[in-house]
Amino acid sequence: MPSTEAAANELQDRATLWSVGEIPASDVVSAACDALVAGLDSPGLRVLAACTRAEADYDVHDLLPVALDELGIIFYPVASEAGQEAAARALARRMLAGKLTPWELTFRIHQRYGHELPLTERLAELDDEYAILEDDDRAVAQVNAEVTDEARRLAASPYTSTAPRTRRADAYGPTREFPLNRLQFP
Repeated sequence: MPSTEAAANELQDRATLWSVGEIPASDVVSAACDALVAGLDSPGLRVLAACTRAEADYDVHDLLPVALDELGIIFYPVASEAGQEAAARALARRMLAGKLTPWELTFRIHQRYGHELPLTERLAELDDEYAILEDDDRAVAQVNAEVTDEARRLAASPYTSTAPRTRRADAYGPTREFPLNRLQFP
């Protein structure tokens, strides 16, 4: 069974990837279920985990921010640079876990952000290199190794950002917190 921290990180990654259209809403629901099994708990997380696959596409949009807020997990705004960086890091972790090939990582990063996101500039350049490679297995292996090194660099970054964020609860004043399954009441 994964630790609560690992489950929280995976839930955050899936939330980020869902918000940029990389994965379906049902993957977020699966991560919510895994988080409950790992020991995370909040009312919103339970509601999110209870969604069926059919409901997920309609309900995750409303339920996910609430569940993450209750757990103290950051949900990045899609268009923000912090959100783009979080998505790039999540994609890098997926590549390192064997869910994407090095070329798929560079292609997705390059397609989504071009050369505009400073954090992923090197991956975009490596995608350009893939485009000009011929049938030289040695050259492909070298670029794959560089992509893997860059993915490790991205994945080593912390899950949280120093960028300010707006939480739904902040708009309504003080509220109860549910940071990683520790209920704190005023």
